[in-house]
Amino acid sequence: MPEPVRVAIVDDDELVRIGLAAIISTAPDLTVVGEAADGAEVPPLLARTRPDVVLMDVRMPAIDGLQATRHALATSARPPRILVVTTFENDEYVYAALRAGASGFLLKRARPAEVLAAIRVVAAGESLLFPAAVRRLATAYGQRTPPANLTEREAEVLRLMAEGLSNAEIAGRLVVGVETVKTHVGNVLAKLGARDRTQAVIAAYESGFVTPS
Repeated sequence: MPEPVRVAIVDDDELVRIGLAAIISTAPDLTVVGEAADGAEVPPLLARTRPDVVLMDVRMPAIDGLQATRHALATSARPPRILVVTTFENDEYVYAALRAGASGFLLKRARPAEVLAAIRVVAAGESLLFPAAVRRLATAYGQRTPPANLTEREAEVLRLMAEGLSNAEIAGRLVVGVETVKTHVGNVLAKLGARDRTQAVIAAYESGFVTPS
C-alpha cells in the first residue's frame, strides 16, 4: 500500500485549519503532517514535516500566501505542491500565486469531496486545477504574444492540458501511448520555458492561444 500523501495546512483562521484537517482525516490515502497560522511559519513547517501538498491561504497578516509560495518553491530542495485556498474565486492574489508556481486553486466553500479530490489531483501532478475565473484573469492579463514554436501535435496537447486533462486522458483522446504524451508535454514545457503544466497553461491563456469557454 502506498504511503499517504502528506498534507500541511497554512491558514490564519483556526476554524478553517480545523475544518480542513477534519475533512482530510476521513481519507486513508491522505494525512495532515502539520499546520501554520501565517506564511512566516512556512519555512520551519516545511523543514519539519516535508509535506507533499500545502493548502495555502492567500491573505494572512504577516507574510501572505503569495510570498510564502514564492519562498517555498525557491528555497526547498524538494518543494511541495501548493494548493491555494481562498474565499473569492476572482481574487487576483490567486492568479499571482499560480504565476508564482502554485499548482492549483480551491475555494474555502468547496465540498469535502472536492477538497479531497483537489489534493489528490495536485499531488499526482499530471493534471491541474484551473477554474473559469482564473482562465478569465489569465486572458485579461495576457500580452497576446504568440506561444513558442510548437508543433501541431504539441499545440494539440497544450489545448488538452488547458482543459485539465491528465496524461492518461490526453493519451486516450489522441489514441497514443501515455509515454508519448509525456514526451509531448515535456517538449511543450521546454519550448514555453514553463516549470510545470500550470505555468504552461497560464502562458497559453495569456497569449490568447486558448480562450476561456
